[in-house]
Amino acid sequence: MRASLLALAIGAFGIGTTEFVIVGLLPEVADDLSVSIPSAGMLVTGYALGVVVGAPLMTAAGARLPRKTMLVVLMAVFIAGNLLCALAGDYTALMGGRLIAALTHGAFFGIGSVVAADLVAPDRRASAIALMFTGLTLANVLGVPLGTFLGQEFGWRSTFWAVTGIGIVGLLGLIALVPAQPAPERGALRGELAVFRKPQVWLALTTTVLGFGGVFASFTYLAPMMTELAGFSDGAVAWLLVLFGVGLCVGNVLGGRAADRALMPSLYLILGGLCLVLVIFTFTSRAAVPAAITLAAFGAIGFATVPPLQARVMQQAAGAPALASAANIAAFNLGNALGAWLGGLAVAHGLGWTSPTWIGAGLAAAGLGTAALSGRLDRRGHGSRKSGESPGPHPHPHPQPGAELPTAPLTNAPGAGHGTRSIVEQKSR
Repeated sequence: MRASLLALAIGAFGIGTTEFVIVGLLPEVADDLSVSIPSAGMLVTGYALGVVVGAPLMTAAGARLPRKTMLVVLMAVFIAGNLLCALAGDYTALMGGRLIAALTHGAFFGIGSVVAADLVAPDRRASAIALMFTGLTLANVLGVPLGTFLGQEFGWRSTFWAVTGIGIVGLLGLIALVPAQPAPERGALRGELAVFRKPQVWLALTTTVLGFGGVFASFTYLAPMMTELAGFSDGAVAWLLVLFGVGLCVGNVLGGRAADRALMPSLYLILGGLCLVLVIFTFTSRAAVPAAITLAAFGAIGFATVPPLQARVMQQAAGAPALASAANIAAFNLGNALGAWLGGLAVAHGLGWTSPTWIGAGLAAAGLGTAALSGRLDRRGHGSRKSGESPGPHPHPHPQPGAELPTAPLTNAPGAGHGTRSIVEQKSR
């Protein structure tokens, strides 16, 4: 069982690394391919949009395949995408490789979580899922900084060669170690579509897009901001990403605990805190020590948003776990794309390296506004409910023992996996 979960974790590590490592390599890619840094930043946007399309599409396409077979196919496509990136001779080829790799992101984590849960007894499912998502967490703390260092020392293509190698190891592990898995029951996906008639589901997804878009507007242009404004060397970027990764791990844990105690108040507080820390970052980014301190705080508060955003979508989409989870993966990555695009637009128009962070603060504020509107509708609906009517879904929906887990859990992509704590704590109750 542990060996099977290790194979899943290796795949998660590779996918998480390839998603975010491009952030630390934007100057190198831009210089080598003779494009502007905002154009290179579109490689983040392109990947995110690939996840937006791929999460529901690949989940639906693999609905009738045995789960192990689907995981093997997804990892093979992931390897092909990163191989194309490593061989890319121009910007178009690199973007194409990123898009191919992105198509596998959401479905791999969704199907992989179900496989992980099925490998163990019902009372150990949360631990199994957590072990798989350890790969994604380590990708942010170790994979991205090491990939950045490798790319800076030996050229950015070497990073994608390394990720391709990780993918091959993961593929061989899936083939050799993961037992055969049955195909999902037919017809389940069609029955979940009705939940998207609820306005509150769309408000929850919009909050995810705007809130996490605020994170990526600034994070995408972290490397040039730290080198051009704060005065760090190119080699220091990898260590700054380690610092950011430590912050996100802390924030993920704290955000999950806060969301379990009081979902909507936590969401209001965290989104408001994100807006504030981004405003502060626009001033502290001009000096090395204050910039580093604020960066750690940004990582913590930025990824503390993930558990409550995940929990809110699941709360409002009770009864449609698979499709709602895939939609939330899409929402996180649509936020990634939106933030990266708006930040690049501001830089391209000469507004300076702090402008993406200002835009991030604005997006976070907009996310807080949609969350507040959603909460107000909750209160209005509760107050107008007649006696004897159903109170609706519990604020913290937990699957019953033995119930099948979502086929595409709420992870980011960033996002994906950063909300592991929330998923684990909710399922272990």
